[in-house]
Amino acid sequence: MKTAVIGASGYAGGELLRLLATHPIFEVTVVSAHSNAGEQVTSVHPQLQSYAGRRFVSADSIDFSAIDLVFLALPHGESAALIARIPAHIKIVDLGADYRLEDAAQWEKYYGGKYAGSWVYGLPELAAGQREAIKNESKVANPGCYATSISLGIAPALSVIDCSDIVVVAASGTTGAGRSAKINLIGSEVMNSLTSYKFGGVHQHTPEIEQALSAVAQKEARVSFTPILAPMPRGILSTITARLVKPISSEQAYDLFSQHYANEFFVDLLPQGQMPKTSAVTGSNKVQVQVAVDEHSNRLVVSVAIDNLGKGAAGQAIQNANLICGLSEISGLALDGVGA
Repeated sequence: MKTAVIGASGYAGGELLRLLATHPIFEVTVVSAHSNAGEQVTSVHPQLQSYAGRRFVSADSIDFSAIDLVFLALPHGESAALIARIPAHIKIVDLGADYRLEDAAQWEKYYGGKYAGSWVYGLPELAAGQREAIKNESKVANPGCYATSISLGIAPALSVIDCSDIVVVAASGTTGAGRSAKINLIGSEVMNSLTSYKFGGVHQHTPEIEQALSAVAQKEARVSFTPILAPMPRGILSTITARLVKPISSEQAYDLFSQHYANEFFVDLLPQGQMPKTSAVTGSNKVQVQVAVDEHSNRLVVSVAIDNLGKGAAGQAIQNANLICGLSEISGLALDGVGA
């Protein structure tokens, strides 16, 4: 299938190109990056020697009549403007936030600008029926990276927790902030330091997480979410806690998660006593999960690790593209993490 990657100069776009280079069906015929149009792909992504000699093109120059599938890896608020130029029959996976939220008021509150609408939410493992819903569509809203780790981390337990009392502290690598130059992201500022940001419940993934969990729980879910910038390039480690409304043991909680994810290729519930590590999922579309009950506080505690550029962005986008194109879900993604 002839494939275009638009916004390919960013970190998520580069990871898309890397994974698509060995995909058995998706052939990258267009590599677009507006501000880098005309430049060699390898001048921005020197690791992508599979694309040696190829240049970025502008989105305005793309002939969409020769394209079957489009990945949009644009900054939030920019996808909707381009969608109008893409023929309706072309399959699209949008890695931005433009089509994730169902509530226009929430979009305006957390993102601002004109609300574009919503597409099917591309988190196949979220709940029964989500995978089929994705398969039946041709356009998918790829979830946010934090939203992926948090939603998958607590979804199996929604029947045993107080859904209005979900607390999350999650640390992300610097690639999660995008490739634009920012003083607070340069090496001298980040190395040997941890800092919270978007403090006080204002992170833009909050309504997305609540929307996803509320749909699964069939009642309102409330999340208190504090993100942390970690001194590493990529990876997310989320710690999620919630008050239990049913008395269960750690073993029972583990069994609950084991049953929920028994047939999920990309979700690894680790053996009890083994903790998720961001380095273990680097370069993969995998999710590592561990769960326990804190009997002292009567709270469920879940630890989740993903690669924010993998399952949090490019890997998940390809997983969704596989589904809407009728392919095996794991095509081009059957990769273990790189490790330390």
